[in-house]
Amino acid sequence: MTTHELYAQNPGDGQWQVPASGAARFNWDYDDGRDRLLALYQKGKDKQWDGAKRIDWDLEVDPYDPLGTPDESMALYGTRYWDRMTERDRSELRRHYASWQFSQFLHGEQGAMICAARIVESVPDLDAKFYSATQTMDEARHAEIYGRFLHEKVGMLYPINDNLQALLGDTLRDSRWDMPYLGMQVLIEGLALAAFGMIRDTTDKPLPQQILAYVMQDEARHVAFGRMALRDYYRQLSDAELREREEFVIEGCYLMRDRLRGTEVLENFGIPAQEAAEFTEQSEFLHLFRKLLFSRIVPCVKDIGLWGERLQRAYLDMGVFDLGDSSLDLLMAQDEELADRLDAQRFAAEEEARAAEVTDAIAAGATAADG
Repeated sequence: MTTHELYAQNPGDGQWQVPASGAARFNWDYDDGRDRLLALYQKGKDKQWDGAKRIDWDLEVDPYDPLGTPDESMALYGTRYWDRMTERDRSELRRHYASWQFSQFLHGEQGAMICAARIVESVPDLDAKFYSATQTMDEARHAEIYGRFLHEKVGMLYPINDNLQALLGDTLRDSRWDMPYLGMQVLIEGLALAAFGMIRDTTDKPLPQQILAYVMQDEARHVAFGRMALRDYYRQLSDAELREREEFVIEGCYLMRDRLRGTEVLENFGIPAQEAAEFTEQSEFLHLFRKLLFSRIVPCVKDIGLWGERLQRAYLDMGVFDLGDSSLDLLMAQDEELADRLDAQRFAAEEEARAAEVTDAIAAGATAADG
């Protein structure tokens, strides 16, 4: 079955073309670059992994509850529509929500791959080009993994959300070399990391937990890269140039907060668009989720030097200003540790199974000899 046949809604044209702008920059200075960035590049090389081997794809997944989604997290919960639904309807709704979430992850990772390739092309510094090349490979692996999960385990995809597509398009169309960093590495990746982390920490399903933990381990490096590159560059910009970038951040944050809500899932179940928007707006779970979505973005924006008065007012209006004091380094360290812990648990279980096989084989051999 083709991908097109698995879409829950018509995705339209199979391709999306964004006109490229800006210069491709070569650098003939091959001397050593910044030590921190080169160390990150080395780590990027050392930490490459194969999604077909590191992830246990033999793990079973219930396509009608792939994430263990609780009733309370679905916007229809407690409404008259929910009361009318059969258990089969509710299971189908869980499947659609999981499909919608992971489809946005998939489309976002393809966007991240293209943005990372754009950074290789446009960033002036060779050390940043080196690291971005490793990130391009990381994002390709993430898109491969999310695509496989949706195809093989869920059996359904959703088109890219219009507002995510709009933000991605704005990021790619801008000719300034730092905008793929700001739009993708800070805003879209920051949003995705928070969503990944929330599902990773709440799901009781081992396969999606593995996928999210391993992807987040890579993303910890990507965010560190964006922070280093932008912090250095933004120190050199004028107040007017910084304000332009702050405006971009404000618009992007409002867009993601207000529009990335999954109302298309409810509309797919026959809920009128206005009611679908009202239900998502009233959802207590969504209110919490919205705040958590900014847990990675706000401290990163502050760290790179975009913290003007208008941006601070916007974050106060969104109720996320206090997140500016969160420790990104601590969050990223936890992401790395969780992935390593999953690996250790899995390898220990495999070693125990191999030891049991050897013990059984020895016992069987001894029994045969006695016979």
